[in-house]
Amino acid sequence: NGRYINVLKINKVFQSMSRKATCLDNACIESFFNQLKVGTVHNNNFKDYNSLNQAVKEYISYYNNYRIKQKLGGMSPVEYRINSSQKIA
Repeated sequence: NGRYINVLKINKVFQSMSRKATCLDNACIESFFNQLKVGTVHNNNFKDYNSLNQAVKEYISYYNNYRIKQKLGGMSPVEYRINSSQKIA
Protein backbone atom coordinates (compact mmCIF):
# COMPACT_ATOMS: atom_id res chain seq x y z
CA ASN A 1 0.00 0.00 0.00
CA GLY A 2 2.84 2.41 0.85
CA ARG A 3 4.59 1.80 -2.48
CA TYR A 4 1.37 2.52 -4.35
CA ILE A 5 0.92 5.84 -2.52
CA ASN A 6 4.54 6.74 -3.23
CA VAL A 7 4.11 6.08 -6.96
CA LEU A 8 1.07 8.36 -6.95
CA LYS A 9 3.03 11.15 -5.25
CA ILE A 10 5.96 10.81 -7.66
CA ASN A 11 3.57 11.16 -10.60
CA LYS A 12 1.69 14.06 -8.97
CA VAL A 13 -1.56 12.09 -8.70
CA PHE A 14 -3.69 13.00 -5.70
CA GLN A 15 -5.93 10.43 -4.09
CA SER A 16 -9.58 11.26 -3.56
CA MET A 17 -10.61 9.84 -0.25
CA SER A 18 -14.23 10.05 0.88
CA ARG A 19 -15.15 10.23 4.48
CA LYS A 20 -16.30 6.97 6.01
CA ALA A 21 -19.79 5.94 4.91
CA THR A 22 -20.13 8.62 2.21
CA CYS A 23 -19.92 6.49 -0.92
CA LEU A 24 -22.18 8.91 -2.81
CA ASP A 25 -19.36 11.47 -2.92
CA ASN A 26 -17.91 9.74 -5.97
CA ALA A 27 -21.11 8.35 -7.55
CA CYS A 28 -20.98 10.58 -10.65
CA ILE A 29 -17.39 9.79 -11.57
CA GLU A 30 -17.84 6.09 -10.74
CA SER A 31 -20.77 6.02 -13.16
CA PHE A 32 -18.71 7.74 -15.86
CA PHE A 33 -15.78 5.34 -15.46
CA ASN A 34 -18.16 2.39 -15.68
CA GLN A 35 -19.60 3.75 -18.93
CA LEU A 36 -16.08 4.42 -20.25
CA LYS A 37 -14.97 0.85 -19.50
CA VAL A 38 -18.09 -0.64 -21.08
CA GLY A 39 -17.68 1.61 -24.14
CA THR A 40 -14.01 0.77 -24.63
CA VAL A 41 -12.21 -1.90 -22.62
CA HIS A 42 -14.99 -4.47 -22.13
CA ASN A 43 -15.80 -4.70 -25.83
CA ASN A 44 -12.29 -4.86 -27.29
CA ASN A 45 -8.90 -6.51 -27.05
CA PHE A 46 -6.40 -3.75 -27.68
CA LYS A 47 -3.04 -4.62 -29.23
CA ASP A 48 -1.15 -1.87 -27.44
CA TYR A 49 -1.43 1.23 -25.27
CA ASN A 50 -1.78 3.57 -28.25
CA SER A 51 -4.86 1.68 -29.49
CA LEU A 52 -6.46 1.89 -26.05
CA ASN A 53 -5.52 5.57 -25.70
CA GLN A 54 -7.11 6.38 -29.08
CA ALA A 55 -10.29 4.47 -28.17
CA VAL A 56 -10.59 6.38 -24.88
CA LYS A 57 -10.14 9.73 -26.66
CA GLU A 58 -12.80 8.80 -29.24
CA TYR A 59 -15.22 7.65 -26.55
CA ILE A 60 -14.79 10.85 -24.53
CA SER A 61 -15.41 12.90 -27.67
CA TYR A 62 -18.57 10.87 -28.34
CA TYR A 63 -19.63 11.13 -24.68
CA ASN A 64 -19.37 14.92 -24.65
CA ASN A 65 -20.35 15.87 -28.20
CA TYR A 66 -22.75 13.29 -29.64
CA ARG A 67 -24.39 11.28 -26.84
CA ILE A 68 -27.87 12.67 -26.31
CA LYS A 69 -29.54 12.63 -22.91
CA GLN A 70 -33.25 12.97 -22.21
CA LYS A 71 -32.38 14.82 -18.98
CA LEU A 72 -30.68 17.46 -21.13
CA GLY A 73 -33.66 17.93 -23.44
CA GLY A 74 -32.37 15.51 -26.08
CA MET A 75 -29.09 17.39 -26.44
CA SER A 76 -25.50 16.32 -25.95
CA PRO A 77 -23.70 17.74 -22.90
CA VAL A 78 -21.82 20.27 -25.07
CA GLU A 79 -24.99 21.35 -26.87
CA TYR A 80 -26.74 21.76 -23.52
CA ARG A 81 -23.95 23.91 -22.09
CA ILE A 82 -23.86 26.12 -25.19
CA ASN A 83 -27.65 26.45 -25.18
CA SER A 84 -27.73 27.21 -21.45
CA SER A 85 -24.98 29.83 -21.65
CA GLN A 86 -26.75 31.63 -24.53
CA LYS A 87 -29.94 31.91 -22.46
CA ILE A 88 -28.02 33.59 -19.63
CA ALA A 89 -26.27 36.15 -21.85
